[in-house]
Amino acid sequence: MNKLVQGLALNTMKTGLIYHPIFLQHDTGDHHPERASRLQAILRKLKKTGLIDKLDLVEPGAAQVEDVALAHSRDYITSVEEACKNAPANLDPDTVVSRDSYRAALFAAGAVVKAADLVINGEARNAFCMVRPPGHHARTGQAMGFCLFNNVAIGAKYVQKRYGIGRIAIIDWDVHHGNGTEEIFYKDPSVLYISLHQYPHYPGTGKAGDTGEDRGKGFNLNIPMQASSGNDEYIKVFKDKVTPKLKDFNPEFVFISAGFDGHRDDPLSSTNLTETGYHEMTCMIKELAPGRLVSVLEGGYNLFSLADSAHSHISALTLTN
Repeated sequence: MNKLVQGLALNTMKTGLIYHPIFLQHDTGDHHPERASRLQAILRKLKKTGLIDKLDLVEPGAAQVEDVALAHSRDYITSVEEACKNAPANLDPDTVVSRDSYRAALFAAGAVVKAADLVINGEARNAFCMVRPPGHHARTGQAMGFCLFNNVAIGAKYVQKRYGIGRIAIIDWDVHHGNGTEEIFYKDPSVLYISLHQYPHYPGTGKAGDTGEDRGKGFNLNIPMQASSGNDEYIKVFKDKVTPKLKDFNPEFVFISAGFDGHRDDPLSSTNLTETGYHEMTCMIKELAPGRLVSVLEGGYNLFSLADSAHSHISALTLTN
């Protein structure tokens, strides 16, 4: 398909919004920051503004265990399932599960798989996966930081296995370093992982000097951001570091780990991003990934700033130029 025909096809497709009510059944308790009301706030904003009418709302199925096992050990997957059967339980001090959490986590991973299918098969221009539990702290065999399964890593591995796509880029702008995603791909030259994160901050990883290992050396780009960083600092880093790295890597598919906890109003960070910054970063990534982009919700814990930021991000995804 030539670029003109491809462009016309993209203009006739909608952005996919991948969501399932099961995500609300992952019960973390009344006072946990990663709670069901996060998704409800985004939905209210999308409905209030009418943006939801411009989206293709799609319900995913549960991911197959063999797809989850592309990024996680079988023993770990079983341990999460067993913990949820005996819930409520804590998988680590921050990561709470209920009886429905295992099923919700399978659907969260399934949402990314579904989004990838839609985009690759030409049924969506791009997609936003409005999921929980989030994923980027989940290591191969360990739950961390509210995360059970690493949704983006599963999606990347699935795209490679199912469609034979070689080069995949993951851009993670959640305010916390995605240590799980980094670990899973640290020796893998086929996946470029780029993380912009407040440093030092939870989970304590993400040093600039950590660039990958063995054949993966040079394919892990950590960009530690100072606590006071805002839109100007992030956009400058995008122009100076992220865009050149992406152009050089020339990915065939791009995932965004879209955490919105870097917003100036978020209680779990000290950076000063606003919805304007998220919109601009989205547009910059879109220019480098036309027709091959899936975004996946990670953090964001002030309900108002989360809803506003997600709305701004999704709005940018819907733009046709």
